[in-house]
Amino acid sequence: MIPPYPKGKDLLADKVVVVTAAAGTGIGSAVAQRSLEEGARVVISDWHERRLAEKADELAADHAGKVHAIACDVTDETQVQALIDGAADHFGRIDVLVNNAGLGGSTSIVDMTDEQWSRVLDVTLNGTFRATRAALRRFIDQGGGGAVVNNASVVGWRAQPEQSHYAAAKAGVMALTRCAAMDVAGHDIRVNAVAPSLATHPFLAKVTTDELLAELEQREAFGRAAQPWEVANVMVFLASDYASYLTGEVVSVSSQHP
Repeated sequence: MIPPYPKGKDLLADKVVVVTAAAGTGIGSAVAQRSLEEGARVVISDWHERRLAEKADELAADHAGKVHAIACDVTDETQVQALIDGAADHFGRIDVLVNNAGLGGSTSIVDMTDEQWSRVLDVTLNGTFRATRAALRRFIDQGGGGAVVNNASVVGWRAQPEQSHYAAAKAGVMALTRCAAMDVAGHDIRVNAVAPSLATHPFLAKVTTDELLAELEQREAFGRAAQPWEVANVMVFLASDYASYLTGEVVSVSSQHP
């Protein structure tokens, strides 16, 4: 049974949050929504400009003046830098970066092309690196403080067929999270990640068979996939001052059992 949707508690009051891949109905969109409900001002980004504009209008309907949209392809360093600079210019500073951009797919490694491998790694791992680097530099220039929250996956820990590229990328995000946290701890900046097992949204249904989704749901202790907002809640916690002593951690958002 899906639990009631929680009310905001101002966990991110007065903070400026940047969320990548926030258009549509997935985890990024849910993070943007929950951040606004927790009192933040939010900059949403996505490579798909029409969907991004639609999402910005939707969010702004209930949070006027607190939403700004900047299109960005995380595989392009110039666009990533423009996102961080544009967010800080618009709201005066940034306090949180949520790296949600990622690309998956299902292909056996024996059939996988170099292009398929490189594309998933470039979006999912390299994109996270580019945005993290830009945000950390901004945090330091602002005098320190700030938080990065990365979206990893339990596939970074667990074996799954036809996921070599995605699993390698997400395992890389986990390692990047741990090491980056050590690089900037002296600036009072925190870097953490979540590792969801299964969160349901329309895009997932497009790239996964109904049979596989049913099998994955059966592995979950609750017998269902997480709602995107359930994952977003944990990301909001990691972004908030309630997680002030957490850094370099990867938090599993999962009810999955062996």
